[in-house]
Amino acid sequence: MNRFVTISNPNACAVFILLLTMASCDLIRIKSENGKDRERQALARVNTAYLYADELKGILAEKTSKEDSAARVNAYVNSWIRKQLLIEEALKTISIDQAEVERKVLDYRYSLISYEFLNFYIRKHLNDSIDNAAIDAYYKEHLDNFILKQNIIRGTYIKVPKDAPRTQRIKELMFSTKDKEVAELKSYCLSFSAAYHLADSSWIEFDRLTANSPLAEIPNKIQFLRSYNYYETSDPNYLYFLKIDAYKITDNVSPLEFVKRDIKNIILNKRKVELAKKLEDEVYENGSKNRDFEIFGN
Repeated sequence: MNRFVTISNPNACAVFILLLTMASCDLIRIKSENGKDRERQALARVNTAYLYADELKGILAEKTSKEDSAARVNAYVNSWIRKQLLIEEALKTISIDQAEVERKVLDYRYSLISYEFLNFYIRKHLNDSIDNAAIDAYYKEHLDNFILKQNIIRGTYIKVPKDAPRTQRIKELMFSTKDKEVAELKSYCLSFSAAYHLADSSWIEFDRLTANSPLAEIPNKIQFLRSYNYYETSDPNYLYFLKIDAYKITDNVSPLEFVKRDIKNIILNKRKVELAKKLEDEVYENGSKNRDFEIFGN
């Protein structure tokens, strides 16, 4: 006799889910809490442990295809079997403190429930609007936390194939401030470049910008940044154009614009922590006021 039953046909798993409410000669009868018989569809068994179809509720997304549903259910069933076999082998092999296991299971359950409730409360009460004044204030109060760990620049970078048309005009367009020529450069990059970054107010890491180019091999990048505001180079396949409007080197304070998003996330996370603490305090105070709990002496 097989030690356990598994479902090898993925489509059969999907059928089991679809037929949950239908009567079948294979249904196993159990007693519900109110004493009445109810029927459950068994999907697998490991010795005396059964996995029922209704226990798989929630593992499938609403718009999952039939094939994906079957594959996911089959994977879950086989994973359950492996875990049950491992548990049974463990119980036969080593001494398990059942009370300690139950305590850890309860702690984990409480943690999951608390986590879901905290997320619900935070989503409901979180003010995610952060004005520039709050960002600027946080930045000035924590300058030591925003020391650059890489060189950053503002500027324009363009990589084009050597056979691209009108490459001799690229430098002229890069230095132009006329709206028409700025638009022409953008259109050119969209049509012919292999990679590009056009000048705007944003800062970008120099190494990230110049990755996979001869510029990445420059031995002294700090000296390079201090020496050039425009640079051209090439390799066997591409031409590279770099115009540097501004730069900041490592170990200096980061510009506010470069860390603005990080500061927003920091402020939001601080608000989430404060809301979590507020919820815990409110629940505790209400429980104390309503005498919902007692602490007994030893």
